[in-house]
Amino acid sequence: MKRLLTLALIISCGTFAACGKKADHAASIPAPTPAAPAGGQEKPAAPPAEPSEDDAERAKKQAAMDYATMEDTYLNDPRAQWASTAKASSTFGDTGGATPSEGNVATNVIGAVDEKSWTNNNQDVGFDRLQVGFAKPVSATEVRIVFPSGAGAEAVSKLELADEKGSWTTVWSGLSTQKRDSRGGRTWYVQKFDKTAFKANAVQITIANNVQRGYKVVDAVQLVGE
Repeated sequence: MKRLLTLALIISCGTFAACGKKADHAASIPAPTPAAPAGGQEKPAAPPAEPSEDDAERAKKQAAMDYATMEDTYLNDPRAQWASTAKASSTFGDTGGATPSEGNVATNVIGAVDEKSWTNNNQDVGFDRLQVGFAKPVSATEVRIVFPSGAGAEAVSKLELADEKGSWTTVWSGLSTQKRDSRGGRTWYVQKFDKTAFKANAVQITIANNVQRGYKVVDAVQLVGE
């Protein structure tokens, strides 16, 4: 009888030890990751909240402030000068030898932004060219053209600079990436290029009329350089 009790105790202890090992082993196994929804798609995130009227108004004012800051930088750039002479290949109203209105002639481009402008005479035919001169020859790095309401900024296709001997060099040609700037009342077409080895005193702007249909209007032109 005593032997039977001893044997029973031994078996009982072995059973408890095995159970303890199984419990420890089970505790060390990480919990399974929940299965993804059927089809492998997660629940879509909630759409962003629509901006309030106050947010939209503030964004509009910030855009106007950014435009004013940009324009002020251009207007007061000490390295920039305004055109002092101007002539164009066509002027609105000059068809058949007629005399165009003074409100459209190329000489309106002379000087700083003043809401006086040149308007060409072609909406979607051929090319027009606006040639402007500057008082101080400079090693140029940039040309800026002011288009009231953006009419023509997308149609600029070539920029040429003349040296003091009248020899022309193309500094840029291609398809304009400038779009109408809705933040302010004017669109500034800005084209930078490598500093010229010669002193430039004139710019010729070529406009591809069919790229942006409609009459092209230019208020002012800047040449930037030293």
